[in-house]
Amino acid sequence: MPRRVRSRGRRRTRPADVAFAAAACVVLAGYNNLVGLHPWHRRWYPVVNGCAAAAALGVAAAGGLTADDLGLGRDRLGGGLRCGSAAAAPVVAAFGVAALIPATRPLLDDQRIAGLDRRQLAYQVLLRIPVGTVAWEEIAFRGVLHAALRRVLAEPAATAAGCAVFGLWHIRPTAEALAVNRLAASRGARITAVTAVAAGTAGAGALLSLLRERSGSLAAPVLLHLAANCAGPLANRAAKKPRNRPDGTGAC
Repeated sequence: MPRRVRSRGRRRTRPADVAFAAAACVVLAGYNNLVGLHPWHRRWYPVVNGCAAAAALGVAAAGGLTADDLGLGRDRLGGGLRCGSAAAAPVVAAFGVAALIPATRPLLDDQRIAGLDRRQLAYQVLLRIPVGTVAWEEIAFRGVLHAALRRVLAEPAATAAGCAVFGLWHIRPTAEALAVNRLAASRGARITAVTAVAAGTAGAGALLSLLRERSGSLAAPVLLHLAANCAGPLANRAAKKPRNRPDGTGAC
């Protein structure tokens, strides 16, 4: 009986797929750095970014990407939740420990959070961050962009390109955070700091992409991203709470 020979030929790359992947890189590299400059975007942040996420999914579907391609398949959801929870737990624990130890509390200082009251903090961790940041970024990067790049590049190159765009995405927010917290006063220091943070977020993007690949579900990077972004503000607030002295009075 003749042995069956498997075809190892790679699927032919269509020009439309290349154009889609390239357009996704350009749009995402510019979106957060240009649209984010406008006051209306900051005011309606969860709404605008939520609509952008829905639009991205619609465009992806029109471009032939399936729910499984995007990490939204139901059959992989359970594995994604387990994988994401295991990755998120140490992050939450680390922020909790940092808030409890006096020597590490200064590391949590962020003037963007310090001036928020309880209502504003709740808005940040329950709506703005989950919808406007985490859901939008994970759908855009580990969902649509990741799937689009995989159609035209080998897996390592697709991950590297997606992570590079994710690093560029964080240029403006990093520069603003440095200004608000009065860090990196000189131009050279600001450039160095922004470059370092962009490289760091690109590395974080690689970890999120790894979780996406290992679990097959977008739920895994969503949970880790959510833990990293929400635990920080909560730990910041916990670190600022008055501590009780032996005589019963509060101490800051």
